[in-house]
Amino acid sequence: MRAVVQRVLAASVTVDDEMVSSIGRGLMVLVGIGTDDTLDDVATITNKLLSLRVFSDENGGMWKKSVKDIEGEILCVSQFTLFANTSKGSKPDFHRAMGSERSREMYGVFLDKMRSLYSAERIQDGRFGAMMNVSLTNEGPVTFTLDSRKFEYIDQSRSVVGSTTPTSRPGKGVKASNNRTKRSAEPVGEPQEQGKAPID
Repeated sequence: MRAVVQRVLAASVTVDDEMVSSIGRGLMVLVGIGTDDTLDDVATITNKLLSLRVFSDENGGMWKKSVKDIEGEILCVSQFTLFANTSKGSKPDFHRAMGSERSREMYGVFLDKMRSLYSAERIQDGRFGAMMNVSLTNEGPVTFTLDSRKFEYIDQSRSVVGSTTPTSRPGKGVKASNNRTKRSAEPVGEPQEQGKAPID
C-alpha cells in the first residue's frame, strides 16, 4: 500500500463541477492499493499517517506535531496510478494495482480505520472511481511518500559476487516483520540511506 502525503492549508475534490469534499489545514493523501495488500498494510499506513510529525509547534519548532496533535483534517483520494510500472515503453502498466471491486472494499476499510483511530468528521474522501479534480495549497511545500513494504519491487536475488548478502539492507527506521520489511516515511527526493554489501 502506498500513499503520497502533502501538508496543506486547504484541499478539495470536485466531480462534474460539484465540490464533494474539502478540508482546511491538515493532510492531503493519495492512496494506492497493490494486488496483494492486506489488512496489515492498511494498519501500517493508517498508523503512520496519524503519527507522522509534519507540523510545527507553537514556538515554530519544525517536525514536532502530528495531524492529530493540531486537530487537523485529512482528505483521502484513491489513486491506483501510484502502482504504475513505467520501466518499459512509454505507456504506464497498472497490473500491480488491485482490481476495482477489491480495492473499493479495502479502501473502505482504510477509511473506516482512519476514522476509528482519529475523528470521523475530520476524515474526508473523494469519490471512488470517478474522474476527480483535486485542488490544494501545499504548505511548505512539504510532501512525503509512504509504502507499507520496503523491498516489494526490488530484486533481492541480486548480490555482490562472492557474497551471499543482498545488495540492499534496511536503513535507519526500518524493521522487518512477517518476512516483509516495513518502510518509514521518506521525504520526496531524499533516498533512504542503505548499507552496502562487502566486496571481496
